[in-house]
Amino acid sequence: VTSIPVCARDGDNVTRPSERMPWYTGRTLIDALEAAMPTRETHAAPFRMQVQHVNRVGADYRGYSGTIAAGILRPGQAVTNVLAKTAAVVERIVAMGDDLAEAQQGDAVSFTLDREIDISRGDVLASDTLPERADRVSARIVWFGETPLYRGREYLCLFGPRGVTGTVVEIAHRLDVETLVEEPVRELRFNEVGRASIALNQSIAFDPYTTNRDMGSFVLIDRQTRNTVGAGLIVTAEKETVDVYWHRMEVDKEARATLKGQKPAVLWFTGFSGSGKSTIANLVEKALAAQGRHTMILDGDNVRHGLNRDLGFSEADRVENIRRIAEVSKLFVDAGMIVLSSFISPYRAERLLARERVEAGEFIEIFVDTPIDECRRRDPKGLYKRADAGTLRNFTGVDAPYEAPENPEIRLPTLDASPEELATKVVAELRARGIIS
Repeated sequence: VTSIPVCARDGDNVTRPSERMPWYTGRTLIDALEAAMPTRETHAAPFRMQVQHVNRVGADYRGYSGTIAAGILRPGQAVTNVLAKTAAVVERIVAMGDDLAEAQQGDAVSFTLDREIDISRGDVLASDTLPERADRVSARIVWFGETPLYRGREYLCLFGPRGVTGTVVEIAHRLDVETLVEEPVRELRFNEVGRASIALNQSIAFDPYTTNRDMGSFVLIDRQTRNTVGAGLIVTAEKETVDVYWHRMEVDKEARATLKGQKPAVLWFTGFSGSGKSTIANLVEKALAAQGRHTMILDGDNVRHGLNRDLGFSEADRVENIRRIAEVSKLFVDAGMIVLSSFISPYRAERLLARERVEAGEFIEIFVDTPIDECRRRDPKGLYKRADAGTLRNFTGVDAPYEAPENPEIRLPTLDASPEELATKVVAELRARGIIS
């Protein structure tokens, strides 16, 4: 224990010695902190290392490089690739060109094994007691993104050098940092701390943060902007979905599409309320039906009478609304159908989620490009009038944002052509893309 008298307001003994306390001749706070070394309980913890690089030098050397997160590593020690469930024995440990008899927590090393096993960047190597593995974790999240954290939104989660896609499936609560009371919420905003469940598209190997900070922490990256928007501390694993299987059917998507004589696709109409999305989608479906095509329209208003009747119009509910529609659209594609989804879908992140639910070439983003002033003038449902009066909150274009598509497959400027002409343009584009013959 080092006792240092300080006057933080004036910096006395914080960054410089205090002239007002000549009786104290010890170190300043900054000097003491910079000289302090963290305690490393290397013998108490089993070996852990995240592979940062597979090092190949010539034909004979294949080393695995990284910084040891816990424990001790010695030649002759057996190590296991936790995710691949394969093991080998350490032959050499190399650091700065020299062979080592031992390496411990915090050391950056490269080592070779007695046989070649499947190891790549991001894999976790361990000895003795193995870390947990899961594809769903409960974590405490520190959020510093300008856009709130919503349930149903996907992020890139970086666990050391390993990056996996994660979906926020539940936000349990927010921690009031002044009272330390946990409050139930549906979103986390800038500088808030809370607890959330995250479902990952791949299993990870980890230790809880309280056991190992390196193995139990991760960061969240916005998939659109690539900005770091949050930090996560793993509390516990939630049950890995090893008992949930994908049952393969003999009649698959290709067979269903062949029966219908078409290629399945999602035509995703996006734009402001009043832009003409539903009108154009309806005309496109009529034209396709006249050709004997098998179609289905999912309309923003219609699905709220059943599937999404439990959702409101908050930003969090809008995210969940589009997530559900993306999954339903995928089911229609699996049925071999052409599905026309007509939704404002204001966020690029959710439109990207919908795109990634189907195969390449099956998602066609159609931007119904109508200026907001024209949408206000049309106002077919009186929604803009209500939003301006304050009786309708979170309305896109008034008090909620709209992120226009940057590179849509089809752009429909409605001021330049009639709905019938624009629908004809969409059908022609489907023919050009081979969706219909």
